[in-house]
Amino acid sequence: MSAETIKLAPKLSLLSVVVFGLAYMAPGIVMTIFGVIASTSDGTAPTAFALATAAMLLTALSYAKMARIFPNSGSAYVYARRLLDSRVGFLVGWAILLDYLFLPTVAWLFQSFYLAAQFPDIPVWAWLALNAGLTTIINVTGIVLTDRVNKTLTLLVVTLIGIFIAYCLAYLGGNPPASVTDPFWNDATTVGGVTAAAAIAAYAFLGFDAVSTLSEETKNAQRNIPRAILLTVLVGGVLFAGVSYIMQLVHPGGDFEEAATAAYAMQVLVGGQFYANITNMLFIIGGFASGLAIQASTSRLLYVMGRDGVLPRRLFGRLHPRTKTPIFNLVLVGAMSMLALNISVEIATSFINFGAFLAFASVNMCVIAYFMRGRGRGKRLSIVGFIVLPILGAAIDIYLLTQLSPLAITIGCCWIGLGVLYLAFLTKGFRKEPPEMRLQYRDSGRDESPREVQQPNIDFKRSTTGNASQAQPTEI
Repeated sequence: MSAETIKLAPKLSLLSVVVFGLAYMAPGIVMTIFGVIASTSDGTAPTAFALATAAMLLTALSYAKMARIFPNSGSAYVYARRLLDSRVGFLVGWAILLDYLFLPTVAWLFQSFYLAAQFPDIPVWAWLALNAGLTTIINVTGIVLTDRVNKTLTLLVVTLIGIFIAYCLAYLGGNPPASVTDPFWNDATTVGGVTAAAAIAAYAFLGFDAVSTLSEETKNAQRNIPRAILLTVLVGGVLFAGVSYIMQLVHPGGDFEEAATAAYAMQVLVGGQFYANITNMLFIIGGFASGLAIQASTSRLLYVMGRDGVLPRRLFGRLHPRTKTPIFNLVLVGAMSMLALNISVEIATSFINFGAFLAFASVNMCVIAYFMRGRGRGKRLSIVGFIVLPILGAAIDIYLLTQLSPLAITIGCCWIGLGVLYLAFLTKGFRKEPPEMRLQYRDSGRDESPREVQQPNIDFKRSTTGNASQAQPTEI
């Protein structure tokens, strides 16, 4: 069997993909950043999370529309390439790589620091190698095993959150709060404080878009991927707002001795030191699911770009004939984790969101471009759904982009500049289109759209036979 005939196999259910998205987002992050959100919002963390959920839903709706129209792995890279411009698509994919390539490294680094603190006899580099190595082995074995491990660990994290909430409720039973509405709005609350906290809380949703990179490995992707994207944001939003509400009842207001470790102090308060230490360790183990999901997603994006020839196809665009996994990409992402030993957590986390928010904005613009191209065909599409909401989504994404640190913006712009140079090399000075795989019907010459490979370029003109293009505008 040649490398060109090996395709990603659709084996994932809707539940599997939603769990994948939640694992990528890391449900336990609500406890990690609670102190910062509560402090910034003056004690109204659930309101900040609810506002962030509504904001991210706007972009999630655009992703859902695009995933229904283009049921391919590759996410924003594919959408921008088809609807904006092949060169723009390349740069969007390049921008996402900044996020995807370094996010697994950051996830493993955080986990390794916590493990080293728990077991100081083992150095950080050893934990880092162990985390990245185990994750890579599981992902290389195949998507089925990855799915099983992912579900198990995500269930562990959700169970731990449930136990923590039970402890909090028991504590509140003996120490009833002065007000049950103050966590939503209180005398110290300001619109500026809540919106600033919501901007921080929006980072907790990064990763819902990664669901679309599994399109070619999902059963009935055209139906399940859009649903999974929206469900991931909704379930994550309800979880974040609900948990933060209970936590805000236990600790009213936004004053903490140390906002970054507020959740740990709260665990000690409601359950004691032993409970806090055990729960902290289990959360670290559960966090392994996040690295697993992030590495799988990154490898699929690299695979699609390699399959298109944008990256060297012989390396990046190949799947193992038995496991149907992009082994080279997985090993590469795992090996890059060693870079974390020379990068501080502050620097790494400062720029990984640049590519994400840039991609979010581009997907919203893709929906608008789809509307503009389809308008001439007489297909009536909702102005609210295809113009108003995407504009709002893009505006929020650009605002979040401007809220990143100057260092993050500088590194992001330098990365884009490097991508422009590489694009110039690929296109011989922008004189030709970036490479892309195209398939044709043997009998009619029309663009083919195999379920597991490519969706055709959208052509809203009539074909030579008088038939309309196969790509139909779709309402969501």
